[in-house]
Amino acid sequence: MPVVPIRRLAVALTLCCALLAGSAAWATNQSGGQRTDPAAAVAAATPSPTTSAERQKFAKTRFVANAGLAAGATYQWIWKPYKEGKFKKGAHGRKVTLVKAGLAGAFAYNRLKAAVRNAQGDPTLSKALAPLNSAIAGLKDLPAKLRKGDGSAAQSFNDTLNKVKDAGKDAGAPVKNKVPSTSDLRQGANANP
Repeated sequence: MPVVPIRRLAVALTLCCALLAGSAAWATNQSGGQRTDPAAAVAAATPSPTTSAERQKFAKTRFVANAGLAAGATYQWIWKPYKEGKFKKGAHGRKVTLVKAGLAGAFAYNRLKAAVRNAQGDPTLSKALAPLNSAIAGLKDLPAKLRKGDGSAAQSFNDTLNKVKDAGKDAGAPVKNKVPSTSDLRQGANANP
C-alpha cells in the first residue's frame, strides 16, 4: 500500500469539504429554499436518545463495547502471555511482550473508566459496578508493574475484568471479549475515557 504524506491528505480533505459545502449552498439557492446553518443541519442529523429508556439502552451498548475491548486486550496481551510464561526473565521475546502488555494495560484501564462512565446512564449497571470502582481505580498502576515483570498484575487485571463482566451479565449487559488491534492499543491508551 503506498504511503501518502499527511499534507496531501489534509489538502484533499479540505478541498472535498469546500466542494461539498459549496455544492450544498448552490443547491439551496437554486431550489429557492431558505438557507440553513450547515452546523445546525449536521447537529439535527445526529441521532440522540430522547427518552430515558433510549438513554439506558445506549448506556448499556457503550458499556458492553468498552468493557469488551478492555477484556479482549487484557486476555490477548496480558493474561495469555502470562499463562505462557512470557513475562519470566529469559523468556523469548520478553521485552516486546512486556511493551505490548503495558500498552494493553493502559488501554484496558482507559476503556474500563469509559465503561464505568457509560454505566452511570443505566441505574442497574450503575449499582452493579459501584463496588468495583476502587478495583478499577487500582488498575492504574498495574501497566508499570507489568513492564517490570510483576505477574500479580496480570492476575489483578484478569480478576477485575471478570468481576466487571459478571456485573454486566447480572445487569442484563453481557460482555464478550473483543480484541483490539495493536494500533488501537497505541491510540486508545492515550484517548480520553
